[in-house]
Amino acid sequence: MWHHRDRDRASDARFAEYLDDLNRNRMDRRTMFRRGAMIGLSAAAIAGLDRSFQPRASAQGKTQIRLGVWAGVDEANELAEVIAPINAAATDFEILSEPKPADYYVQLQTTIAGGTAPDLFWLSQEYVPNYASNGAILDITERLASDSSGIGAANVDDYLPAPFRSVQYEDKTWGLPWLASPVMLYYNPALFEAAGLPLPDDTMTWETFREAARALTLPDQQQYGIAFGEWPPIQMFIWQAGGEVITEDLSECPIDSAEAIQGAQFKADLTWNPEYGMTEAQQAEQSAGDLMKAGRIGMFLGGATDDFDYAQQKDPAAALIRVARVPQGPAGRQTLAYTASTVINGASANPDAAYNALVALTEGIHHWKIVAPRQSLANVETVSASVPGKAESAATIVAAATEDMRPFNVIPQQSDWDQSFFDYYVDPLYRKEGTAEELAPDARAELESWLP
Repeated sequence: MWHHRDRDRASDARFAEYLDDLNRNRMDRRTMFRRGAMIGLSAAAIAGLDRSFQPRASAQGKTQIRLGVWAGVDEANELAEVIAPINAAATDFEILSEPKPADYYVQLQTTIAGGTAPDLFWLSQEYVPNYASNGAILDITERLASDSSGIGAANVDDYLPAPFRSVQYEDKTWGLPWLASPVMLYYNPALFEAAGLPLPDDTMTWETFREAARALTLPDQQQYGIAFGEWPPIQMFIWQAGGEVITEDLSECPIDSAEAIQGAQFKADLTWNPEYGMTEAQQAEQSAGDLMKAGRIGMFLGGATDDFDYAQQKDPAAALIRVARVPQGPAGRQTLAYTASTVINGASANPDAAYNALVALTEGIHHWKIVAPRQSLANVETVSASVPGKAESAATIVAAATEDMRPFNVIPQQSDWDQSFFDYYVDPLYRKEGTAEELAPDARAELESWLP
């Protein structure tokens, strides 16, 4: 999952252990606050996790709505600040956040099977059709159509079409997206200037990108142009060449078209290639994100939510990094929109209160996470207010979000499809076991066996 890509696993493990002890009632309140502070939790976040507050919420006549999230410590702190005013203003519900920073989907599926899943929970885009087709989440189409709350997050006409498509399945709506983060090109201007290269802008093409990666790679100085591996996703380059991996009607996987082959081969030629950047072994030993911040990588494709472009504001020792839209391919500049949504448990005992909480929570998150997937909020002002460090990058990010980004086309058996795509096509392609043209026909047959 993209949202876990650069997370601190040690921190997540400490947080998970703390949550386990808390849920097993192994701590008194003093220990709970002391240990929480030691791992970096704010007082507001700790209070939100304290189940001893539950009877008080019931006494106030509010329905307790449990919220399952994958948040680590920092994100849990920020989420607590979002939830607090929502709970204070609500008259019919109180949201109780339940972070699961480790093995999120394993734990979620276990609780769904056992009938103990939270009322609301986060899903990334690839899971929505599967959960919807299995009845694990609630269809909210009619609730949205009849919503009279006046809260912007309930106005389906305000959503950007591409990210809103990620919560659609069989012409129904199954949740509300709270994030649509386009992949961006982060670059180190000092390295470009030292190499005598023009800075990336909207004129950058695949060819000038490749030339820059080659010129920026100086192995004897441990400097690299790019760090391509499984990330960034090969689908982006297939789209940019005019190809597709799953058609919008979910009926075909035309990865053997000339356009799809061109895009896949371009990505494969750059992946783990020492001529352009870091090898597989080097990426296994060192974090590319850390090296980017250290000034040793010239270009890095990351999400709009990543902090590369304001890392120096947080740590003066970090390299100065700027952001641009991704290079343009033969057919366009399509970039992946990583989309995450909140959904309602299909077995929630309180679906009405859960829906009200969903709308209020989504409105709050839309002023926290970037880019909010709404036409009225996908603007420079909202991005800058939500993440002040992004003010200088906001215009570029908004342009990518409103003009370039798109989500995956997703099927109910997406996890199986993804594994087959990797096993039969992507991995052998990157390992030079065949060209895209040679591998695509057989891989297509396997992939289409998973289509609905």
